[in-house]
This record gives sequence, structure tokens and C-alpha cells, in this order.
Amino acid sequence: MRNLGLLLVFVAVSFFTNAVYAGGTETIKIKTSSQCDMCKETIEKGMAFEKGVKKAVLDVETSILTVEYNPKKTNPDLIRKAVAATGYDADDVPAEKEAYDKLHSCCKKGAHK
Repeated sequence: MRNLGLLLVFVAVSFFTNAVYAGGTETIKIKTSSQCDMCKETIEKGMAFEKGVKKAVLDVETSILTVEYNPKKTNPDLIRKAVAATGYDADDVPAEKEAYDKLHSCCKKGAHK
């Protein structure tokens, strides 16, 4: 009987823990001004250091950045600003000029057209 009680407690704790973690992330898709694999590396590396960002993947073909994040630690506006701080446009947030000027020439707008 005691083992059954422990088992029920374990199941309840496991369920609660999974529910907290499963509901703790949101996803946003951001259109960037990225153009190549070097852009992908720069943006994804930058996102790795952002508080609350769990995962960031840039699709080079579409220039869409998909970000999984913890909404208790960050929000879409802060994520867009973080992308802009790496030198790339993020939806309607323009790239920061200083960061853009430091990008490799192949990563600047129109370099691959």
C-alpha cells in the first residue's frame, strides 16, 4: 500500500513538472535581412546569448528566423531588437548601423543579388 502511495506521488510530480516545462515556451517567426550561411551563423550565435531564448534557427532560403523562447524572460520586441543588434533587420526593426557596418561584405543587403 505504501508503494502505491509513493507511485501516485511520483506520477503527480512528473505530470506537474512536464506541464510546467511544456507550457513554458512560445515560438515567433521573424523576417530578417540575412542572405547566406555566414548570416545564419552570426544570427544564431547572437540568439544563443539572449536571455530566455531556448532555440533559434534561421532558414537561409526564406530568411526567416524561428525562435523558441520563454515568455517569462523575454518577448518578441526584445528578440527583434537582439537580431537588429547583430546587424540584420528583424521584421520592421532596422539593423543597428554600427553592427551592420561590421558585417562581412557578403552579408550586407543586396550582396547576393
